[in-house]
Amino acid sequence: MESLDFNFRLLDVIDIFLVAVILYYVYSLIRGTIAVNILIGLGLIYVIFLLVKQFNMHLLTSIFGGFISVGSLALVVVFQQEIRRFLIHIGKNISVKRKNFLWSIFVSKKAAERDNRAHLKPVIDACRSMSKTHTGALLVFAKYFDEEYYQTSGEYIDAQLSKRLLESIFHKNSPLHDGAVVIVDFKIKTASCVLPLSDSEDLPLHFGLRHRAAIGVTEVSDAVAVVVSEETGEISFAKDGNVNMNISHDELEELLNASL
Repeated sequence: MESLDFNFRLLDVIDIFLVAVILYYVYSLIRGTIAVNILIGLGLIYVIFLLVKQFNMHLLTSIFGGFISVGSLALVVVFQQEIRRFLIHIGKNISVKRKNFLWSIFVSKKAAERDNRAHLKPVIDACRSMSKTHTGALLVFAKYFDEEYYQTSGEYIDAQLSKRLLESIFHKNSPLHDGAVVIVDFKIKTASCVLPLSDSEDLPLHFGLRHRAAIGVTEVSDAVAVVVSEETGEISFAKDGNVNMNISHDELEELLNASL
């Protein structure tokens, strides 16, 4: 009997590890969204194709085979927006990290934290005031400004960040109070911005449009979002598709300072 020769190299181990990381990352991106159901449906179609091919059912084999042959193209069509945002996110994130690395060479961490807290003070004060008056608000802190993604759905402002400006925007009689305010580099870029809602099926039923929009925008980008509930006045913080509910003003400051 011939012995089996397993030529297992270190590169094979690295190859398997990288594939596992990619699969886990893709799963973490689509977990709890409608994309999971789409992929399950595509997998079921492929299994049926293998079965009808095995039983020599020529008509069904040709039908499902034609569908499978354009499977890659179908995936691109179905997930074109997600793929586009993912690629933009990768490219922009690399440039932001390079900028932050260069900035960290010349500025100490403590100095950067003091500068961040000074810029965040109008946001914290505005959230504290709107929480007391139960004024609904949605603030998105983006690390870069995607004009096609944000500007086309809102009113372009490009103004300095201030407590009074935020309160006036979200005042119930303001024409801009619906939607989100997008803040980049501590400047208000747009107001009344329409954001994508989260497709997650695990969200509580009592979540309104503001919370679903906050979670949705953090699922498809590296932005973070702050929500002030109109019903309860509670403040929530969303990042990477997760949300911290009913946080204090001090906790909000710490979370924003750590994220920005």
